[in-house]
Amino acid sequence: MRALRRFTVRAQLPGPLAPLQTLATNLRWTWDAPTRDLFASLDPQAWDACGHDPVRLLGDIPTARLAELAEDGAVADRVAEQAADLERYLSEPRWYQSAPDPGLPAAVGYFSMEFGVSEVLPNYSGGLGVLAGDHLKAASDLGVPLIGVGLLYRSGYFRQSLSLDGWQLEHYPAIDPQGLPLQLLADPEGAPVLVRVAMPEDRTLSARVWLARVGRVPLLLLDTDIEENEPDLRGVTDRLYGGDQNHRIQQEILIGVGGVRAVRAFCRTSGHPAPEVFHTNEGHAGFLGLERIRELCTGSAVASNGAGPSSSSAATVSGSGLDFDEALAAVRAGTVFTTHTPVPAGIDRFGLDLVRHYLTDRLLPGLSTERLLALGAEDDPATFNMAHMGLRLAQRANGVSQLHGSVSRDMFGGMWAGFDRDEVPIGSVTNGVHGPTWEARQVTELLGSPGPEGIAQESSAVSDADLWALRSALRSRLVEEVRRRVRAAWLERGASEPELGWTDHVFDADVLTVGFARRVPTYKRLTLMLRDPDRLRGLLLDAHRPVQLIVAGKSHPADDDGKALIQQIVRFADDAGVRHRIVFLPDYDMSMARYLYWGCDVWLNNPLRPLEACGTSGMKSALNGGLNLSIRDGWWDEFYDGANGWAIPTADGVEDPTRRDDLEANALYELLATQVGPAFYDRTDGVPHRWVEMVRHTLTTLRPKVQATRMVREYVQDWYAPAARAAAVVTADDYAAARGLAQYRDRLDKAWNDVRITGVDVTGLPETPVVGSPMTVRAGVDLAGLDPSDVVVEAVVGRVDDADELADPVTAAMEHRGDGSWEIAVPLPHAGLTGYTVRVLPHHPHLASSVELGRIVLAG
Repeated sequence: MRALRRFTVRAQLPGPLAPLQTLATNLRWTWDAPTRDLFASLDPQAWDACGHDPVRLLGDIPTARLAELAEDGAVADRVAEQAADLERYLSEPRWYQSAPDPGLPAAVGYFSMEFGVSEVLPNYSGGLGVLAGDHLKAASDLGVPLIGVGLLYRSGYFRQSLSLDGWQLEHYPAIDPQGLPLQLLADPEGAPVLVRVAMPEDRTLSARVWLARVGRVPLLLLDTDIEENEPDLRGVTDRLYGGDQNHRIQQEILIGVGGVRAVRAFCRTSGHPAPEVFHTNEGHAGFLGLERIRELCTGSAVASNGAGPSSSSAATVSGSGLDFDEALAAVRAGTVFTTHTPVPAGIDRFGLDLVRHYLTDRLLPGLSTERLLALGAEDDPATFNMAHMGLRLAQRANGVSQLHGSVSRDMFGGMWAGFDRDEVPIGSVTNGVHGPTWEARQVTELLGSPGPEGIAQESSAVSDADLWALRSALRSRLVEEVRRRVRAAWLERGASEPELGWTDHVFDADVLTVGFARRVPTYKRLTLMLRDPDRLRGLLLDAHRPVQLIVAGKSHPADDDGKALIQQIVRFADDAGVRHRIVFLPDYDMSMARYLYWGCDVWLNNPLRPLEACGTSGMKSALNGGLNLSIRDGWWDEFYDGANGWAIPTADGVEDPTRRDDLEANALYELLATQVGPAFYDRTDGVPHRWVEMVRHTLTTLRPKVQATRMVREYVQDWYAPAARAAAVVTADDYAAARGLAQYRDRLDKAWNDVRITGVDVTGLPETPVVGSPMTVRAGVDLAGLDPSDVVVEAVVGRVDDADELADPVTAAMEHRGDGSWEIAVPLPHAGLTGYTVRVLPHHPHLASSVELGRIVLAG
């Protein structure tokens, strides 16, 4: 008989084993080896069968067996020991609590469309989600009081399989939240907290809130699959990145507007400090800023209904009836926006009419729809740009590597027209990865843990033979996993057991192993390795220096071009002549990724530069002594030092994409044949000493640099702390500074178009100027009624080209002389052809910089 429906019943644990429930539902076990060992010891066979999922494990162990375990004193002692260790971890002061900065925020709200914390919580699709999960884990290890906010997808992302002809197939398994390491957020009376968000046509979208514990960090996940919702609204959180534009905007309103309301409810019910800083991880959650503006304008939160002030399921927000501009100033001060997008096509955009349809007075009562729509304005007047809104709602913004910061300044530079690209106020924090999650236990045992401070370990005491033995053991483990997965994949494609004997001999534990695994958008160039199939075949089958290649990755279900790339790889790998040396492993996820990061000797990355924002997979390989073979893009552009791997030369300036791919593929083949292979196979006494020296150098230098704890410390010190200080200033004394800043911007807006530089004069130059010679610059400025303190007038001096464009400019603030003139003596900074100009910028003590508002008046 077929069940009408299914649901999960959690085990009732005997007293001595009761702490196992807490250990299972706090996701710290995902990176704490002793806790995982404890669960594995309860029933090793069941542990493997349930995919190393403690919640499932406790439900699968028979009640009689649990009773036996409870009577075992050694087991009970071990459970108590791990429970005590978790309690210490959750309560003891950590780095954040001992940080000297008194202005650190009491809490930070971190909003992301996906979170890759563990494969048992399939709420991620790729790098963005895994980065967000690592951010939470590192924040927990450092004691940073983060509150994560996202959506709970009932089908997660998709499970991938292959058809017989190699075409990607998608499957969407139904997920029961009761079977996940989650608990419902409830009010003091025990009733589930419901967050409600107004939808058009007088409808209301309701969501309950699931709480995941990621160590010390609470993660709130909103779920619309409840009976209270109409059928179509129940499906708002059905799939990650699924559906049409209408579906997507509903998801993004829910995570933004509903997410803020969920945070308020959580803080009220738990006593957790309310966030002083909000971090928007990519533009998807940008609507959170609109809800915060509404809170400050109306003075209350909304959670239990979609159109009025809060009731029992939301905390009160102390607003002072600010107007829109005053509230915007307050919200901007405490907001950080991170963009992960290196190309305009990757930005979420919605038709303006669609956004207007949703941003109703019921959703955000009291706010002007036209003011809201202006926040997402871009060049196309019919389009609402989520990244533009994110930048306008945040006083601080960053890319995710140094190169990506530069790309972002160029991509969004139009919002700061008239400024040099290097002045665009978008910085960078290079991503990192959570070491305890991604580093093989054998590496940690040999070298020790870098710890939350990311201190480099001394590896010189470890012999070449021991390092090589470590790498060989990890490679052997990977080969076993590859054989298992290849066999399972062929069975799923329709092959029969008798014809799969060859899978027992796939790969060789002594062969140079290269990994390539990631999402499959076209810019990542999955098939670059196939530009010359005969050349690749020769590398795979070389009699003396063979290469074996593992490929994995998912294409978005709507991306047929990406699926076609996968099919090309699969068809090549299906060839009986090479299938023992190249494999495509379907259903790439975190559990597969660990084996690849642990065991691959080389991590291959060949995106079209500079379209890789960061790319953290190579970092995870480096944690384990893997060497990177990569285009200098993303993180590799700044961390490559010539001794930690290889940089694939790029054909910059070649506009023909076919020729560029041919050139860069040829460079890849040459590196594998002439540098990578010889370093791996040239050995003395069985040890490739040149290779091992590169491994040692990678572990010594990259291992501490790529840690997510380094990344989170940078966010805390350079982004969260300044944002918290700015927010404290603008909210003090009944938002006096926010009101003053709004008045300043209003005054500036009215006068700015009439501000002009009336003349520029230079004196004091000797007949033959040399570097350092003083040059006095004087300028007349008509401020159109503004006060001199409202602006800064700068002299700009730099090298000049044939088109009179300044390069390497040096700026100096000029002194006001009281008669409408400004003056300064500037030492000449450069030799060669030199030029100068004068400019006027806004100035206010509560702006992060004079560039922030995008206002500039240039001489001439």
